[in-house]
Amino acid sequence: MPALAAYGKSDDAVSQAGKQNVTAGVPAHSIEETKRIAEQAYIYGFPMIAAYKAMYEFNVDKGSPQFKAGFNQVWNDAKTFTPKDTAIPTPNSDTPYSMIQADLRAEPVVFCVPEVEKGRYFSVQLADLYSFNYGYVGSRTTGNGAGCYLVAGPDWKGNKPEGIAKVFRSETQFSLLIFRTQLFNAADIGNVKKVQAGIRAEPLSAFLKQPAPPAAPVIDFPPFVGQGPFQSDFAATLDFLLQFAPVVPEEKDLRARFASIGIGPGKTFNFKNLSPEHKAAVGLAMKQAYEAIQKRRDQIGKNINGWLVGSSFGDRAFYKGDYELRAAAALAGIYGNDAAEAMYPFAKTDNTGAVLDGSKHRYTLTFAKDQLPPVNSFWSVTMYDGKTQLLIDNPINRYLINSPMLPAMKRNADGSLTLLIQKDSPGKGKEANWLPAPDGPIYMVMRLYWPKATPPSILPPGKGSWKPPAVLQAQ
Repeated sequence: MPALAAYGKSDDAVSQAGKQNVTAGVPAHSIEETKRIAEQAYIYGFPMIAAYKAMYEFNVDKGSPQFKAGFNQVWNDAKTFTPKDTAIPTPNSDTPYSMIQADLRAEPVVFCVPEVEKGRYFSVQLADLYSFNYGYVGSRTTGNGAGCYLVAGPDWKGNKPEGIAKVFRSETQFSLLIFRTQLFNAADIGNVKKVQAGIRAEPLSAFLKQPAPPAAPVIDFPPFVGQGPFQSDFAATLDFLLQFAPVVPEEKDLRARFASIGIGPGKTFNFKNLSPEHKAAVGLAMKQAYEAIQKRRDQIGKNINGWLVGSSFGDRAFYKGDYELRAAAALAGIYGNDAAEAMYPFAKTDNTGAVLDGSKHRYTLTFAKDQLPPVNSFWSVTMYDGKTQLLIDNPINRYLINSPMLPAMKRNADGSLTLLIQKDSPGKGKEANWLPAPDGPIYMVMRLYWPKATPPSILPPGKGSWKPPAVLQAQ
């Protein structure tokens, strides 16, 4: 997402502009206070808007090349993500995805998973519109056995029905369920398809063979055009989304502050209707808020050998009211897993602190003997364009190197393993170890699925006994 325009007014100019109503019917605030609230609302709403971008492209806009399926339907992708997948930053190309965008307004949704053979990683991540991870099913949490689970919205008052292993409660009326199924190699795709074919979803009434409740009202989804919802349309987009996110007690005062400048369900904040002074204030608030999110993203975790190692994804309790961290996590790559499920060290610099750039240098990443990432499942190193955080086209269509590829890779004489990170082929004899890089800035993400909790371990985040090795310029 590009940086936001500054609208050409300084803080001093804004602060001298005086008091005016933001919109008709909204209490007057000083321009300084309006700016503070707008900045707070932008940071609060950024992950929701990022979630809506994915929802709109995946589930609403049938003309989008990213469209997957309608609401409450299982979408299976029998391939991993490629550079053509652009709806979310830093897409995972390790595990073919299945997804369900659950509309929980009328009634809960039941999803069922099949038995998955031992040794194949499988997980279901439940994320709400806030981007909170409020539940998990799968290898780490419930095992690889079959089962049916219920996802309920904030208004549902029922109890766990017979035949349901567990009830998950979403704070928002929409919830994205993300299924990840490990793919060992290209020849394994048929086995992944078998797992995906066993994923089912249906309304609770259908599961119980009872009459369905009245359907929820049809929604007029606002188009997601360009970066508008992140920029001048951010407040209107947030107005729309907050109607599906009932106020929780700990946010009552915060949401009241937003409502005081016209942001909230049924509100009428419209950037185009603001006075020039308020436009300048809100424009500056958005710009500074986005810059704060960027800065926080770049500071997530502890710098270990040039890799930032930390944890920025979790449930409401994990964030402890730190909305800036939640926004930074969404900017880094929305829908990341909790640390216990997966760790995501990322690197944009080499061991000297210099920015990684495939147009200027070749690099190496060497894991010492017996020092591969310690996981209960598998690990990977994925390459992204440093500007867009998207996967890059390359001659061998390789976007990552992961542990299932180890048998085909060449070890060094001392037993260590070196990845060759460069834009051009190192030669046919070395291509097994080649991770193609962009012709420009590099952004790399290491993924450790189900990291080991006992030493050597990357846990706890930033303090673990295992440390990722430095990226070095090739000699």
